[in-house]
Amino acid sequence: MRELPQGLTPPHNGDEIEISEIQLSRRAVLSGAGALALLGVAGCSQTLDLSALQLDGVTTGAITPVRPSISVDKNITSPGVMYASVTDGGFTLPEVPYLKVKPEFRRQIVVDPTGEQPGTIVVHSQERLLYLVQPGGDAIRYGVGIGKEGFRWSGRANIQYGKEWPTWRPPAEMIARKPELVKWQAGQPGGLDNPLGARALYIYQNGQDTGYRIHGSPEWWSIGQAMSSGCVRLINQDIIDLYSRVSRKNPVVVV
Repeated sequence: MRELPQGLTPPHNGDEIEISEIQLSRRAVLSGAGALALLGVAGCSQTLDLSALQLDGVTTGAITPVRPSISVDKNITSPGVMYASVTDGGFTLPEVPYLKVKPEFRRQIVVDPTGEQPGTIVVHSQERLLYLVQPGGDAIRYGVGIGKEGFRWSGRANIQYGKEWPTWRPPAEMIARKPELVKWQAGQPGGLDNPLGARALYIYQNGQDTGYRIHGSPEWWSIGQAMSSGCVRLINQDIIDLYSRVSRKNPVVVV
């Protein structure tokens, strides 16, 4: 039982004590609360009701991450390695000055934003990005160049087949616009100056050739722009990487 402060007369039965006469300090109140807390820590039988404090009792270890971290791929590494000079098929591709390529257009692993099945190639024309959907919620993303307005294609199709260092044949309407291309009417052999670059993937829809390709390009500076005649172009080092990851009949979605 707490003693009254000195100088105060104990009350008679029925008398009232004025609150002002008892100088309870704030420190005394807090020390009393601290003592109660210590009782709980010491394992005493007293229990404290902390519900009024509305504390979150969930431990951080019980929180499940939204998704696993993205996967690791030995071919998705520093740009200096990915865009270095490489010899392929008897041709030596020059190094790409990747610092002149916007970071978002460089090859990288990202969280899949498409919702498509693994193995699907998704081209976002507006964003100038191509995604190859991976198992586990990832996608490999590449920067692309696309066709100018009036030369674009969109829809769902499949990769019918692919070619390494393909021959390029300009369509008749292109020759009509650029008569100097008539020299390649029978086909321009694969090589460093070939517009299809190091690889080409041929897009078919319902068994019919759409005329559109996903291909490489020696013009790395065109990535992120709309300047081709409708095909989807990648940096040559990127199309070599993409080509190595796809097989016949991969679904293609161009939006």
